[in-house]
Amino acid sequence: MAWIVLVISGLLETAWAVALDRSAGFTRLVPSLVFGVTLVLSMAGLAYALREIPVGTGYAVWVGIGMVGTALVGMLALGEPASLPRIACLLLVVAGVVGLKVLH
Repeated sequence: MAWIVLVISGLLETAWAVALDRSAGFTRLVPSLVFGVTLVLSMAGLAYALREIPVGTGYAVWVGIGMVGTALVGMLALGEPASLPRIACLLLVVAGVVGLKVLH
């Protein structure tokens, strides 16, 4: 269960990062509220997962999921560049996250 919660928390990290961007420095209400709610839920899920998963592994997986998710949203929905080297680097992060899970 801890790993499922950790993955969901990593996805929520993507949500709060995108909401933070869309809040325009907390000048827009709805994205600011989405940021706050998803940030709290993401941190709470990480805290729950760290009861069973070592902090180094859990935090690295959480950040990796959030980072890859945020980069993908940026490329697919926000018009950020999707170059081959950038995608290759994201795949390396995914490989690292999978490796941490397998070696846990």
